[in-house]
Amino acid sequence: MSFSAVILAGGKSSRMGCDKAFAKLDGWTLLARQIQLARTSGAAEIFISGRPGVDYSVFGSNVLQDKFHDAGPLAGIHRALEVVPSPLLLVLAVDLPAMNANFLQQLAAGCPENAGVVPRVAGCLEPLVAIYPKTALPLATSLLEQNSLSVKIFAERCEQATLISIMDLPDSAAHFFANCNSPGDLKQIQERI
Repeated sequence: MSFSAVILAGGKSSRMGCDKAFAKLDGWTLLARQIQLARTSGAAEIFISGRPGVDYSVFGSNVLQDKFHDAGPLAGIHRALEVVPSPLLLVLAVDLPAMNANFLQQLAAGCPENAGVVPRVAGCLEPLVAIYPKTALPLATSLLEQNSLSVKIFAERCEQATLISIMDLPDSAAHFFANCNSPGDLKQIQERI
């Protein structure tokens, strides 16, 4: 199955005190870790959804700028769905350093034909580590035009439109989705992995 990937790295990182994409864990920036994960998981092409004015050239990936400004991660997903050549898009938030390639490969293998997949852990959707079909672009556009910026709502609407299926995971998988919003979060995750 052919899929592209986008690393969502365009957030303001206000609680981290620095750009999360460049925060380091085990000598790797969070962005470099996620790019490597996407590559190892089989992504044919990797994009960075980045912030304007930031130099991402060291990462060797195409950088996308949101068309809908200050609209959060959904705007990054929207832009990537516009440009990816593949029928499927792996979305991966930059601030999930406990994620691993085996899980992403399982996610890709769980895609129904011509549709994406969103994981659900303990009853909660995890729409920032998901695979969306390119055919979800009109839905993302419509939500953004209505100023409905929730990626969770986007995922729910994708499910209603049978564009994705839900992959229920055991509660033990929750650690993959631990995100880094502060230096303290980064330190705790470092101790666990």
